[in-house]
Amino acid sequence: MKKKLMVVFSAIVALSVGLVGRLIYIDQVKGEEYEKQVLGQQSYGSEAIPFQRGEILDTKGTVLATNVDVYNLVLDCKLLNDDGEKYRKPTIKALLKCFPDITEEEISAALNEQPNSRYFVLRKKLPYESIESFQELQAKKKKNGKKANPNVQGVWFEKEYKRVYPYGTLASKVLGFTTSGNEGIGGLEDYYNDTLNGIDGRQYGYLNSDNNLEKTTKEPVNGNSLVTTIDLNIQKIIDQNITQFQEEHRDEAKEGAGSRHTGILVMNPQNGEILGMSDNLIYDLNNPWDLTQYYTQEEADKFSEKKRLEKLNAIWQNFCITYTYEPGSTAKPFTVATGLETGKLRETYECDGVERMGGYDIKCVNRSGHGTETVEKAVMDSCNDALMQMAMDIGKDDYYKYQNIFNFGLKTNIDLPGEARTDTLIYTAENTNMTSLVTNSFGQNFNVTMVQLASAFSSLINGGYFYQPHLVKKIIDEEGNVVQNIDTSPLKQTVSEQTSELVKGYLYKTVSEGTGKSAKVAGYSMGGKTGTAQKGKREKKKYVVSFIGFAPVENPQVLVYVVIDEANVDEDRQSSALATALAKKVFEEILPYMNIFKDEKVVTPDDGTAPQEQATEGTPNVMPDGGDGTFQEPEDLLDGMTPEEYP
Repeated sequence: MKKKLMVVFSAIVALSVGLVGRLIYIDQVKGEEYEKQVLGQQSYGSEAIPFQRGEILDTKGTVLATNVDVYNLVLDCKLLNDDGEKYRKPTIKALLKCFPDITEEEISAALNEQPNSRYFVLRKKLPYESIESFQELQAKKKKNGKKANPNVQGVWFEKEYKRVYPYGTLASKVLGFTTSGNEGIGGLEDYYNDTLNGIDGRQYGYLNSDNNLEKTTKEPVNGNSLVTTIDLNIQKIIDQNITQFQEEHRDEAKEGAGSRHTGILVMNPQNGEILGMSDNLIYDLNNPWDLTQYYTQEEADKFSEKKRLEKLNAIWQNFCITYTYEPGSTAKPFTVATGLETGKLRETYECDGVERMGGYDIKCVNRSGHGTETVEKAVMDSCNDALMQMAMDIGKDDYYKYQNIFNFGLKTNIDLPGEARTDTLIYTAENTNMTSLVTNSFGQNFNVTMVQLASAFSSLINGGYFYQPHLVKKIIDEEGNVVQNIDTSPLKQTVSEQTSELVKGYLYKTVSEGTGKSAKVAGYSMGGKTGTAQKGKREKKKYVVSFIGFAPVENPQVLVYVVIDEANVDEDRQSSALATALAKKVFEEILPYMNIFKDEKVVTPDDGTAPQEQATEGTPNVMPDGGDGTFQEPEDLLDGMTPEEYP
C-alpha cells in the first residue's frame, strides 16, 4: 500500500512540475501570441476624438475664423431591434418629441433597412441647443435615484467641430473657407491648411474577461492658429467703399453693378504687410455655395453642375492676385526710377504731342504737346512723349533688366493660393521691339497683378527695399505660444535711397499739383499716380482705371491701390477720376484710424470759400495721363495700328 501511495504521490508531483513548467513556457515564450488570440475574441470599441482646427485672427487678435461644437445624431439600430419593442417604441417616441423635424417613418426606415448597423447617422452637425432636451430626457432620474426613462436606448451623439466666420462676407477673398474633412478652399484656409489642421485622437475600449470595459485614450492634437496682418476695421472700410461704389454706379441697362471688377489693396509699404484686400465679388463664408447674391434662384437652378462650379469659382477668385491687366500710367514711376538708377535721363524733354515709332505715330495725351518737360513735370503731367524718350535713352537692356528687378513677370509668392503668372505677359530685351519698348514705358502692352505692382511700388517709396507681400505675421499654438514668426526682412534692393527720395518727390507733386489732385485728402502730405489703360481688343473701348497712393510722404505708413475694371459709366467718364475719388474715400477713413496725423496746413482763401486742398475734390475733367483738362482715348495713341497689330 505504501509503495502504491508513493507511486501516486510521485506521479502527482511530476505532473505538477510539468504543468508549472508548461505555464512558465507559455508565459515566457508564447504569452504574447496567446494574448492576441484571447483579446481578438473579445468585443472592442473605437471612437475618434476630433481635433479643433486653428483659428484665424486679425492683427489685433479679433477672431475672423473659429469653430463651434456640433453633434451627429447616431442610432444603434442593432440594439433597438434586438429586444423587440422594449427599446424601440420609447426611443422613437423620445426622438419625435425632442426633434420635430424627424419623422417616425424616417426612423423606422433606418431600423428596417439597416437592422444590424451600430452606427447610423440620422442627423449631422446639430447645434448643442437642439440635442440638449434629449440628453436631459436620458439623464432624468426619479426620486429613488433610478433613471426615469431607462428604455430610451441606442441613441448617442458624436461630437464634431463646424467652421464659422463671425463676420460673414468680411475678408472673404483673404480667408477662404473649408469643406468636409477640414479641407481649405481658397485664401488662408487653403494656403495654411496643414498648419491649421491637427490630428484626430481616438478612444479604444474592449470588454475584459470580467465583462468590464477597459479604455485607452489618445488625445487629439489641435491645429495651430494664424495671427494675420489684416486689420478688421481697415478691411471693413475697404468692403464698405467697394459696395458703395458698385451701388452708386449701378446701371441695369449695362448689366447691373458699378464695374466688372473693383479691387482695393491696402498695405504697409515698410514691411509688405497686407492690411486689407478685397474686390466686389464677395460671398458669405458661412454659405459659400450660394449663388443667389448674384443670380436669381430661378437662374441658379438652371445651371448645370459644371456651369455652377464655373460661376462659383469666378466669385471665389481674388481679383487682387489672380487677374492681370495693363497698368497704364501707374508704371511711369518705374521708368523714371530706372532712368535715375542708370544715370541716363536728361534734364529736360521736349513734348510736341507725338513720337514716330516703328512706323506708327504714338501720341501724347496732350495732342498739342506739353512743351519743355523736366523729369518731375513729366510725371506730374503724365507725359507719354517724355516717357517714350526716356525709354529710348535707357535702352532695352537696362529697361528690361530693371523690369526684372522690380519683380514684373515674377510671382511675389504672397501667402495665398492662385497668384497669376505674368512671365509670358511681359517683354524681354530679346523679344522686344522699339514700339513695344516705348509703349511699355507708359504702362501699356504688358500685364501685372495688383499685388505685384503694389509690392514694387512700395520699394520706390520706402528707400528702395522690396518686401514679400504677406498676410500672416505669426503662427501660435492653442495656448497662445508663438510657433513661428514670419520673417519680414527685405528680399532685395530695387533702387537707391537717393532715387527713392526723388521719385517720392515727383509723386508728391503729382498729387499736390498734377493729375492725381482729386485723390488729395486735406491736411495730409500724399503721393501717388493715376493710370488708365485700354483693354484687349481696342475697338471695344473697355478700360482699366486706377490710382496708387501713399501717406505721409516723409515716412510712408500706408499704401492704397484702387483698380476699376470696366466701370459701368459712359465712355466720356471712363477715367482715373473714378479711382482717385474712391481712393480718397478710403484714405479719409483709414488715416485718422491709423493715428496718422495731419502734417500740412489747410489753406482757406480770403473770400471765405472752401479750403483750397478740399476744393479739388470731384474736380471735373482732371483725367488720367493728361493735364490739359481733356480726355484722350488710349487707342488714339497708336494712330493707324489695328487691334491685331497692337504689340
